[in-house]
Parts: sequence; C-alpha cells; structure tokens
Amino acid sequence: MPEVVLTTLNAKYAHASFGLRYLMANLGTLRKRAAILEFDINQRPLDVLETILAQQPVIVGVGIYIWNAEQSLRLVADLKRVRPDLIVVLGGPEVSHETDQQQTVSLADYVITGEGDIAFAKLCEQLLCGQRPQVKVIAAPLPEFSAKKGALGGDVNVLELPYELYDDRDIAHRVIYVEASRGCPFSCEFCLSSLDVPVRNVPLEKFLPAMQQLLDRGARRFKFVDRTFNLNLSISKSILEFFWQRYEPGMFLHFEMIPDRLPEALREPIRKFPPGALQFEVGVQTFNEDVSGRISRRQDNQKLAENLRFLRTETGVHVHADLIVGLPGEDIESFGRGFDRLVELRPQEIQVGILKRLRGTPIVRHDQQWGMVYSPHAPYEVLQTAQMDFATMQRMRRFSRYWDLLANSGNFRLTTPMIWSSDLANASPFHRFLHLSDWLYAKVGRNHAIALTSLAQMLFEYLTVERGTDRQAVAQAMWTDYRAGGRADCPEFLKPFIAPADRVARHAALQQATLRRQARHLNSATDKKVEAAESAAST
Repeated sequence: MPEVVLTTLNAKYAHASFGLRYLMANLGTLRKRAAILEFDINQRPLDVLETILAQQPVIVGVGIYIWNAEQSLRLVADLKRVRPDLIVVLGGPEVSHETDQQQTVSLADYVITGEGDIAFAKLCEQLLCGQRPQVKVIAAPLPEFSAKKGALGGDVNVLELPYELYDDRDIAHRVIYVEASRGCPFSCEFCLSSLDVPVRNVPLEKFLPAMQQLLDRGARRFKFVDRTFNLNLSISKSILEFFWQRYEPGMFLHFEMIPDRLPEALREPIRKFPPGALQFEVGVQTFNEDVSGRISRRQDNQKLAENLRFLRTETGVHVHADLIVGLPGEDIESFGRGFDRLVELRPQEIQVGILKRLRGTPIVRHDQQWGMVYSPHAPYEVLQTAQMDFATMQRMRRFSRYWDLLANSGNFRLTTPMIWSSDLANASPFHRFLHLSDWLYAKVGRNHAIALTSLAQMLFEYLTVERGTDRQAVAQAMWTDYRAGGRADCPEFLKPFIAPADRVARHAALQQATLRRQARHLNSATDKKVEAAESAAST
C-alpha cells in the first residue's frame, strides 16, 4: 500500500494530469512509496473517496484547479471526516493565492503555494519521519530546469522531467502535455501566468531526448502548456524542426503563441507542416487599445493581424483565437467591433470567453471604477460590469455557446458565413450572429443538449425564413457541410432540395488530423467554397 497518494479531479478522462506526474517524478526515494490516482469531475464523489481510502495512505496530496475547486472541497471534507488522522496536502493554482479565504484550505493540514514539484517531496519526507511543520501554508521556491547557484551558494533544486510516467494507456487515449518553458514575461492582469516570472526554459539537451522517447513509444498528440512558446525564437524553431524531421501522418502539436511575434525565422519551419498538424492558440483577448492599456496588456494589433493572415494564407496551421467578454471598460459595441475584425482574419475557431477573476490576479483593482461584479463560485466569471449589465452578459454567454456549436465545431463551415454574407448592407458578423443567438434561445430556451440535426434544421429555418436567403442555396451549402462531416444520412428537411441521386453521402477522409473537431475544418472538398464564402463575407 502506498504511503503517499497523489490525486486530482481532471476535467475529462482525456486530460492526463501533468502536475501529478511532475510531483511523482521529483519524489526521489519516496517514489516507490507513492501512487498516482486520477479521477475526473464527472465521477461519483463517494467512489473517488472509496478508491483513495482503499490505499490506506498516510498522506494524500490533492491538486486543485479552477475546474475542480467545488468537487475538491467535498473530497477533502469527506477525507477528513472518515479519516481525521489522514494528512491532506493541497497544491495547485487555485490554492496558491488568497488561502485565508478558502474553506478547502481550512480543512486541509498543509498547503503548498506556487510550483510545489520539489517542496512537496521535502514536506513528505518530514511528515513520514514524524516531523510536523508548524507552518500550514508553505511558499515553494521556484525550481529550475538546470543547475544554477542559489543565493546562499550551492546548486538550487533541479526538476526531474516526468514524461516516463505517461503509461501506454495515456499515450493511446490521452493528450500528452509537455512543456519547454515556465513563466511569462507579460503582465496581463486577468491571467495567473503574469505572476509566473521569470521565464525558465528546459534545456534542449534534456527536453528533446524526452520527446524522442515519447515518439518511440507511439505518442503523436502533444499539447505544449508553455504560455509563450514563441518567446525564445531559437528554442521554438529547434523544437519545430525536431518534430518536422520526425513527422508522420497523425502527428498533432498544440502551442500557445504570442500573437504579434512571428518573424521569418519562425515562419519558415511552420510552413513545412501539412494541414492539421499544428494548432496555435492565439490570445487576442481585445482589439480595444484603451482596454489593453488598462489591463497592462502589450499587443501590436497590426502585427497580430499580419501574422494571422500569414497563418491562414501560407500555412496549414489550425488557428484557435481567444476573445474575452467583460474586460474593464469594454462595452458590447467595442467587443463586437473586435469580433468582426477577428472574423475578417479568418481563424478556424474563435473562442469567446467570459472574463474570470482568478485568485491572485490584479484585475480586482478595477472593480470599483468599472463596476466589476464576479461570481464568488468557480470559475468566478464576471456577472456584470458598468458597461455590460447582467442581461447583456447572459446574452453573450449564449452567443459564445451557440458560436461554439455552429462555427467552431466545423459542422457548418460553408453555412455559417451565410448568416452575415446574405446581408451585405449590414454585414457585421457579430450583430448578425447575436440576432441568431437571441432567436435560437427564444425558440428552444436552452443552449445545450441540442441534437445536430435539430440545430441544422433551426439554422435552415433562420436563414430562409427570418433572413430570406434562397432556400436552395442554403440547402446546398448545408448538405455540403453535412457530407463533409462524413455523415451518410440526408436530413428530412433537406430532401426536397437534394436530388435523390445525391442523397447518399460518402464518408469524407479527415486529413491527417487526430482530433475530430480540428479535422472537420480540413475537408478539402469544401475548402475552396468556404474560403470564397469567408472572403465575400469579410469584403
């Protein structure tokens, strides 16, 4: 039986816990006395409790994040009720700040704030030797990826990499999280990464052999968690070249990039990858320069636009761009102008996120002046601002969800631009889609549990009845989209417009991408039609 159990509640089964594996890798001699138990937030709480207690541990380390904060509170409370003698140690971003305000912290025995990879091991050594530190909240010193001298002399703690702890099941069924650096040089006030300084890079002589071992074991999907992958151009170029030299169909690499930093030295290796192999998460957040300045965000919008145009016209990169609703001082019209500008740049996905007040972030300094009101419950989304009242914020939540179902899903690539391109005199994608969002909500009263065929039929009705778009044109676009997704049946509402001989859909081959959502954006049969529709809509 392990004396130390490392556990967390992942958002999904496919999300292997990177943090637990780092903790295990750095336990040193305690590794053989420890075990990882992963769960997800949809599992029954009592089943989770039973599995952990069946191990009869002395110490349970719980990783707490914004997505599992409420479930973790129940878990910790139940652990202490059933086993009061159990030593519960918390860690993770959710408990690294404002510890005096959290019930979960009050229930636990110890809390490690910051990067606890090494500090957790030291605490466990003390506890298993019968020593109980008097300090409950332990601030972990920043570990390093390579040896360097500490302030008092001697080498500071050096992290062991965790990649051998991904097992064969992880490699076969989960996204493999990796990191080439930690920290962020920027100071965006809504983001926890702005508190993670300095930026520390994993030496390539350690990182690349670890990636080779994963490739040799069959790993093909890599999600880099670096906040600024393209900050160090030499390192990012070397990593891209490494994977390109070993590329084979099915490889998928996700990076989060600084949107206005993409020089030619980095463009060259990006061009080499085929469509669907690379995904870039681009944090645009806002185009309003006054708002950007207010939240200490540095961004060159002109260079950002140039870089997105390059990615969409000269590469096969899948671009996932983020915008935030509810930033201090931004009203719905300002957000709408930014949304329209981003639609014109044609990323495959636009993630419309609601501002969150993450614990420890300095965004709270704007609360009084800009009327910021946040939910006290995770994920701490803004409820209203001086510029957007609660009703408006609710409209935007529905907008976000319907946009995800229709545009981001890839199920309506050719049909979606018709929502605004059919009205060129008033072709604001934001206002046209907001109108559709309001119409959908009035019709069904919800933004979840909507079957794809029902959603398609409602979109058909909206375009043809509400907007007056030619029924045959909409039907043909929707049928093309439907077939591109590899579906074999013709929906009943489309049959009057589709010739019988054309109603048998051939399953489309999804080009080389390993993730279904991204793959839907890659069906070559519709690419040229979609590009023409998008171009017409943005002209």
